[in-house]
Amino acid sequence: MEYFAHPTAIIDEGCTIGSGTKIWHFSHIMIGAKLGERCNIGQNVVVSPEVVLGNNVKVQNNVSIYTGVTCEDDVFLGPSCVFTNVTNPRSAVNRKDQYAKTIVGKGASIGANSTIVCGHNIGEYAFIGAGAVVTKTIPAYALVVGNPAKQIGWMSEFGHKLHFNEEQIAVCPESAQEYKLIDNRVIRIK
Repeated sequence: MEYFAHPTAIIDEGCTIGSGTKIWHFSHIMIGAKLGERCNIGQNVVVSPEVVLGNNVKVQNNVSIYTGVTCEDDVFLGPSCVFTNVTNPRSAVNRKDQYAKTIVGKGASIGANSTIVCGHNIGEYAFIGAGAVVTKTIPAYALVVGNPAKQIGWMSEFGHKLHFNEEQIAVCPESAQEYKLIDNRVIRIK
């Protein structure tokens, strides 16, 4: 199966777009971008040159993904979230050779209107609350909110807040997966 692109979408030559991917109204996929299989790109999305999206990445409306960003498989990008790629932008100063990298780990979710400041990776299955401003690297399974984003807990792979017992074990109420908190990091044990 090929990909689908709405007639108003702009897809530059030199992109790679996986089978089953859908690109909706007024979105722009720029040269050198790589989109995996079964992605969904909402309306008015910009995917800049050299951006890499894994398989099954969901990008909601009005999202800007700039050069330097890689999203691994199963990432969710909420409406109007944005990534930066230069830490000190100036209109009159060209810093295209200074783009910082940002990697969003497998299964992570980034809430609506969040801003991810470049050079700070998001761990797998992390959950970034709506409107958060991420200014540092976020560990796997972390739940962060606010401006600047602060960690307030841990999340399961199914998107439920984890509550750890005295043995530092938590169980996801939906999947029954078990997690252990060791040295301020979470690992899935079952």
